[in-house]
Amino acid sequence: MKKYIITGLICSLAIFSGCDDQLNQVPRQSIDQNLALSNDANVKSTLLGAYSEIRSTFLYGGRVQLYAEMLGANSEVRWEGTFNQPREMFNKQIFVTNSFVEGTWAAAYRAINVANNVLASLDVVNEADRGRVEGEALFIRGSMYFELIKLYAQPYTAGTSGLGVPLVLTPTRAVTEENFVSRNTIGEVYQQILSDLNRSESLVPAVNSFLARNYVVAAQLSRVYLQMERFADARDAANRAITAATANGKSLIPVFLNAFNTENDSNEDLFTIQVNTQDPANDMFLFYSLPEFGARGGDVAIMQRHIDLYNQDDDRLLQFFFSAGEERTSKWRDQFRNVKVFRLAELYLTRAEANLREGTAIGATPLEDVNRIRARVSLPALLTVSIPDILNERKLELAHEGHAIHDVRRTRGSVTENAGTPNSVTFQFNDPRLVFPIPQREMDANPNLVQNEGYGN
Repeated sequence: MKKYIITGLICSLAIFSGCDDQLNQVPRQSIDQNLALSNDANVKSTLLGAYSEIRSTFLYGGRVQLYAEMLGANSEVRWEGTFNQPREMFNKQIFVTNSFVEGTWAAAYRAINVANNVLASLDVVNEADRGRVEGEALFIRGSMYFELIKLYAQPYTAGTSGLGVPLVLTPTRAVTEENFVSRNTIGEVYQQILSDLNRSESLVPAVNSFLARNYVVAAQLSRVYLQMERFADARDAANRAITAATANGKSLIPVFLNAFNTENDSNEDLFTIQVNTQDPANDMFLFYSLPEFGARGGDVAIMQRHIDLYNQDDDRLLQFFFSAGEERTSKWRDQFRNVKVFRLAELYLTRAEANLREGTAIGATPLEDVNRIRARVSLPALLTVSIPDILNERKLELAHEGHAIHDVRRTRGSVTENAGTPNSVTFQFNDPRLVFPIPQREMDANPNLVQNEGYGN
């Protein structure tokens, strides 16, 4: 039987989809792999298919950012929309049939599968471009495993022997019993992520349009190392990202609010999802903005508990505005604007935290890095700085951008909902309710999968 490949541009392959009675059948709208991966141009087109997958709303097109804010709401934001899927995350009562949870799992594995197909076909890529193509595919695969492990498993800080997600490192070109893989451990998944990203950083160039560049990969590595509490490595990765990015014209935007709602990448943007009238998907805009700007009815409200965290002179307060009965953030206000994945400001704060934890001053002192962030928003310079100072600055600078729950989990913090009411409840960083279930569709299709704690296993 011929083997087939789904490029990601033309079809969706749920790697572990419910198909027990249809094994070995050719997926609809597939194309013969001999054509799809037959030459340099086709392999590069397939690589673009992987980028198409990660830009979807289920991934970097907005939902992975939304999930982090709903799980880490902490009585600072509130879900007010009619969609039950984010409401379940906000309430920490997620059903195994949640279609957002299911869609993100499937989209991430589709992107991984396309990357795997590219990696398996490097021999037909022009030698001059082979390293770059490999590096981009590894960046996509490593990044998708990182997003999966953060959402569908306990944090690294809770232990590395627990169940992570299945590692699939070879192409899936037809669905058979061999696809009934088991979940790897958290430690194994993180090691694969590091392997992919470290090699990727060594291969991709500093200039590569709006695709993966070496400083983007280094920025992703800094996030991974923070989750692992490998602070020296996080410091060095952040410093490499800053050095390469600033050498290529990146800098902090002088006015904080001008870093958002941009049609094109700003000087502060390291990696964004490109949004325009032809590719309009941006779920952060859809759920955070309001009808007068072309969105829904203002699904996410900003609570006074969050606004009270800011100094009254902080320019970041200017992002908030009152509409439809609640405070809103303007970070995601305008339609057809790029989705921010990495901003330079994050890297300065990562370097500051990691340097302080390690007692070093690689690239700059922690005080210098924190004060450059504070100066931009009209706050006075600190004379001394502590880890709580840096974490607070990080919380305010990166608020509503998809960091909330991940910083809580890596720092062994907690999330309190309904604070100040009789219904107040606190979730510790390793509470099973802060972890997504393995989608029921995958559990039904693959007998080797084990469900996460608290979801009926």
